[in-house]
Amino acid sequence: MSLNIEMEIKHDVLCIRLSGELDHHTADELREKATVTIEKYQIRHIVMNLEQLSFMDSSGLGVILGRYKQIKQQHGEMVVCAISPAIQRLFDMSGMFKIIGMEPSEEYALQRLGVA
Repeated sequence: MSLNIEMEIKHDVLCIRLSGELDHHTADELREKATVTIEKYQIRHIVMNLEQLSFMDSSGLGVILGRYKQIKQQHGEMVVCAISPAIQRLFDMSGMFKIIGMEPSEEYALQRLGVA
């Protein structure tokens, strides 16, 4: 299975909606698309909707961590939302929730960032 990446910009927030599998085969595509979009549109915050993501490995965590660092340089925030139990466990085990916020839905994530 492949990865489908949907991006939408709301003010200075980049909403990234992922479906499929985020692994070492698909991580580079997400890294490239997100990096270019963040730089081109001067994005300050990221909302990452993982509702339709069926699988993620350490490569996926690496891409997410890289975008987090990129956003932090803009003094921004990253929020993940609609995360499945399996992927939430991966975030928990990796310690990602110590630096990245989580909300139950994209709407709540946008409210948290003051955009909704």
